[in-house]
Amino acid sequence: MTPFLRAMLVLLALLSPACAQDGPAIAAGAKQSAQALGLYLDTVAKAGGRPVYDAPPASALFQRVFDVDRLAALPAAKSSDIPWLRDWGDEAARTHDRILLFGVETTPALDQAALQRNFTEYERQIVAAMNFQIRLQARLATAASLLWDQLPTEQRTPRREAGLKEARAGAEKLLRLAIMSIAHGMKPANARLLSAALRGTRDVWASYIPPGDRGPIADLLKLISGKIGDAEVENNLRVFAAVFVTAK
Repeated sequence: MTPFLRAMLVLLALLSPACAQDGPAIAAGAKQSAQALGLYLDTVAKAGGRPVYDAPPASALFQRVFDVDRLAALPAAKSSDIPWLRDWGDEAARTHDRILLFGVETTPALDQAALQRNFTEYERQIVAAMNFQIRLQARLATAASLLWDQLPTEQRTPRREAGLKEARAGAEKLLRLAIMSIAHGMKPANARLLSAALRGTRDVWASYIPPGDRGPIADLLKLISGKIGDAEVENNLRVFAAVFVTAK
């Protein structure tokens, strides 16, 4: 792709309009922005440089992919939202991984030093991406639960049950990743943002993740309880744990 076409794709991603409550259009714009951000990262990598997410064009593209404010402004989730929520979530997850793994060799072994460098240098963006993903996945979980409740018994097929189980496992993995990231140390403001996302979505996870699958999260929360060193973060995690562990 020529530099001109790359520039045009970035421009289109930034100019694509979307109503504040038009979920499918917002998700489509996020996908365009994710693609444009991917092209930016490819260009930087080929030049042997490092991404700069606090300046254009990356700053605006990042904001559109992980637009937590627009997500929060959407109407209550419906079962029909699942396709575009899933698409938005997939793009967000891929973009998060590209930021975290930029320049990191994964074979024959993971380059831990390069990974740590990215987390240190881009901690704010990585945490913002995780905050967004937790909140989007909570909305997707709500939509999925609504769909499941609407299905007649005969339509609750083994294939659909397996799909729901896989989705719940993915959510549980995301929550554990967030908790472990907080436990391994980050700037206080970032830890507060991420723990607030857990606290703010706790009721969704308490009803979405079955009691039998909560063990790893419960054990992890017990392990780090009282060891974070920030009162606000500790309180957020304590509130999250109380609902998550005791819900039936």
